[in-house]
Amino acid sequence: MMEKSTPLKVLAALSGGVDSAVAAARCVDAGHDVTAVHLALSETPEARRSGARGCCSLEDSRDARRVADSLGIPYYVWDVAERFTEEVIEDFIAEYAAGRTPNPCLRCNERIKFAAVLERALALGFDAVCTGHYAQVRTGGAGYELHRAVDPAKDQSYVLAVLTQDQLAHCMFPLGDSTKDQVRAEASARGIQVASKPDSHDICFIPNGDTKAWLSARIGVRSGEIRDAETGDVIGEHEGAHAYTVGQRRGLGLDVSAPDRARRYVVGVDTGTNTVLVGPPTLLDVDHISAERPVWCGPTVTVGAEVSVQVRAHGEVILARVAEITSAGVVSVKLVEPLRGVAPGQALVLYDGTRVIGSATITGSRRERT
Repeated sequence: MMEKSTPLKVLAALSGGVDSAVAAARCVDAGHDVTAVHLALSETPEARRSGARGCCSLEDSRDARRVADSLGIPYYVWDVAERFTEEVIEDFIAEYAAGRTPNPCLRCNERIKFAAVLERALALGFDAVCTGHYAQVRTGGAGYELHRAVDPAKDQSYVLAVLTQDQLAHCMFPLGDSTKDQVRAEASARGIQVASKPDSHDICFIPNGDTKAWLSARIGVRSGEIRDAETGDVIGEHEGAHAYTVGQRRGLGLDVSAPDRARRYVVGVDTGTNTVLVGPPTLLDVDHISAERPVWCGPTVTVGAEVSVQVRAHGEVILARVAEITSAGVVSVKLVEPLRGVAPGQALVLYDGTRVIGSATITGSRRERT
């Protein structure tokens, strides 16, 4: 629960789900002057899902309004559809077309919820933006710190690791000290209608969850070869390298089975030659990761520092050592043990215990042969 503090003018982002509803309710309980806003991310929200896939539909907008009414706070809808299309959807398409694997939720947090929205909120005189993310903001010796939530199953610090010190100073995450079960129980006790609403899943702008078909309709179908990464032999054909990502096992459509009948995985995607490389899972094991364009939540780490890293939301946490930080903005880490399925375009997030150090976009990985 949020403790009583100096009242602030808070903009509460209501998605229409239970998490943001309880977060806003806790802000009201804490005595803050709360105004609700729902973000319209699509020019045609009626085309979005109905049910539990994705988010940001007309159904969500109506649910958000009902929550605001029940809390007795003003409610507005901000149209950010054009910027969302440019900054998130078009970026998503361009990254896949280049053979990389982006995280659209991280990009949305970076460029929409905590850039466009926070900037506008501060310009309008708000002190902070409140969301239903599961993470914690604490003050430390170096300023504001982003920490993992107490519920590891719901922790969203990975997709918030793009936030800077200045942004963290104006962020409120009231759910960081709670579990999902506690949040649902609280919503039910408060009489919030969305208390039992299912969590959103998948990518909000791909309503049916078929990412391959959605990308193909926008990038186009271009047949190419699937090759054995070890022998170079052609063992299949694809209709677009963009439909494959490193670590993928299902839906490869191979014409030739491996001699030992072992499973094969995508180990490389070359959009330049429109070639997909597949091989045994051992080819996916890496212990060096390089990433670019770092964003530091606090002080920059030094070479040799011991950290833990994560390369996907709710992914495995691996101990590592910072191997290099260049003036050109490249960060490299050496993992204590190999990690499987690291793809360019993913975010490399560095932690010091529960504290987020920062994040960078993965450009490459390799296995040191001994």
